[in-house]
Formats: sequence, structure tokens, C-alpha cells
Amino acid sequence: MSVKYKDYYETLGVKRDASADEIKRAFRKLAQKYHPDMNKDAGAEDRFKEINEAYEVLGDADKRRRYDALGANWKAGQDFRPPPGFEGFDNVHFGGGGGGFSSGGINDFFESLFGTRGGSGGGGGFEEMFRGAGGMGGGNPFGGGRPQSAAAMKGQDVESEITVTLEEVFHGGSRQVGLQMPGGGHKTIEVKIPKGITDGKTIRLMGQGGPAPMQGGTAGDLRLKLRIMPHGQFSVKDHNLIKQLKIRPDEAALGSKVDVNTLDGDVTLNIPAGAQSGQKMRLKGKGLPTGKGDARGDILLEILVVIPKDLTDEQKEAFEKLGESLKDFNPRN
Repeated sequence: MSVKYKDYYETLGVKRDASADEIKRAFRKLAQKYHPDMNKDAGAEDRFKEINEAYEVLGDADKRRRYDALGANWKAGQDFRPPPGFEGFDNVHFGGGGGGFSSGGINDFFESLFGTRGGSGGGGGFEEMFRGAGGMGGGNPFGGGRPQSAAAMKGQDVESEITVTLEEVFHGGSRQVGLQMPGGGHKTIEVKIPKGITDGKTIRLMGQGGPAPMQGGTAGDLRLKLRIMPHGQFSVKDHNLIKQLKIRPDEAALGSKVDVNTLDGDVTLNIPAGAQSGQKMRLKGKGLPTGKGDARGDILLEILVVIPKDLTDEQKEAFEKLGESLKDFNPRN
């Protein structure tokens, strides 16, 4: 079977020389358009998954560099044939066809594209999945020596990434991950997303990694590093959410009550009279769950006073009168 390769630049609708900011903007726009909670059209969820998969690679500078290293002939990767017994995880899709790379092998292919997917023991590669297949010590599976320990009979751990929405982190839940199994079979694993899990944490699925190297052994584990996709309103720092709050000049000068959107509904906030751009305010207990009982982080707000660009004659006259009354006030002193 062969590795189906996708043009991630085409998926995000950007040029191959697009900047990191252009890629992020394109991803945010498409993610909001096709998010299953926002778009109920048939096919929106599959499109959302494709967009997410593309950003996992192009949004990471190192992965993108390795992806680009395949050059103009990157589509040749469709004909790569993996060794027997391995069909890949998440983001790696296998289909029919023949042929293969002229050199290297699947270990070199993944290392050149996304980095080593083996466990934390260093070196490794897919060769180590089969070390000790004869049940003996030493590098040769058929060599002599004392029997290997139970740990040596365990399949190789596999590492990958899973990208989730901020809403999934807030509410908790589960995500379906499809795996191609040896022999062409397919199964779906349910991955539980703990409430309040932070970016960069690893979810471990025991027994869902590489197959056991010999009869009587145990399968390795699948380790998924969690990434939180960019959100349209909030940025995340630990369990706190950071948001810019825009207010009108009159609201800043006179004080006001404004509604602030949070992940669990609107909250009314009292803006003090004389509020300034850059001023910080806090909504306590409205951030992400911490995992400790009902405790939650905070929402940190930064005030931004916004003046309309297009003023009516009446508004201009009002500002002129205000300016006349403020002649003795010079904020530059």
C-alpha cells in the first residue's frame, strides 16, 4: 500500500512562499468557516479536519521546512510503500498503487517530513519495532544470549499531535482518531480530551502504538501531543484567557456597563469613568478549568478605546464642542 500525500498549501489556499502570518490568517478564516459548530453543511467536518491537518504541518516552522524539502517532486511520495505491518497513524493515509522511493525507507521518509515518530529512547526508527523478534538479546533477532525482558517485548511507542478547539478544552469531550491497521483494516479510537488541558500536554493511549514484536508481547503506546488551535477572540496563557475589549470614547470617559463574551455566555462588566486604552481588567473565574474541582482561571481584558473613522456632521460638531471644553487639558504634558 502507498502513502497518500496532500498539498497542504492548496488546502489552506496560500502560496508555497506564504509567510507564517499569512498561513495563520488563512487557517483562522477557514477554521471559522468550516468549524462543525458553525457550519452544518454536509462535508464541512471533513473539510475542517483537512484544514486542521494542513495547519499542523505548515504552522510549525520545522515541520514546514522538512515538508518543503521534498521540492517540486513532492507528489512522488504517493508511491512510497511502507514495510509490512505498519500502516501509519492519523494524518498518514494509505491507498493502493505500487512503486516506491529509490532509497531510504519509511523511517527516513517520516524523519525527513515530520521528524522521528518513535518513542523517547533516541535512535530507534522502525527497525527497533522488530528488535528482539526472536526473543533473544543483542542486535540480531536470531542471535544467542539471554532472553529479553518483558519491556523489550513491547511494541514501539508512537508520537503524534492532535489539534483541538478552545471550546473542546473548555467543555472537555472526546475526539475520534482513525487508524489504519496491519493488513489493511481500519479502526477508530476515541480520544478523551480532559477539561482544561493545556497546550503542549501529552495524552497517552496505552496499547495503541506499534504492534508487539513477537507473540506474547504487548503493543506500544500512542502519545498525542495536544495543540490548541488559534481562537478568534481569545489567546491562551496557562488556564487564563486573554482578550482585547473595545469600547467607545463616551464609555471610556463617563464609565459604562458593557457585555463581554465568554466561553459560557455573556458577562456584564462595569467600565470605570476615565478608562484608558491599555488599561487591564480581570473577570475572575471565567477562564479555563484547572482540573482542581470547580476552579477556573481568569479572563484578562485589555481596554482599547476606539474612535469611529467616519463621523457625521453632528458627531464632528459634538467633538469640536468637547475639544473647546477641554482646552485646559493637555495629555502630552
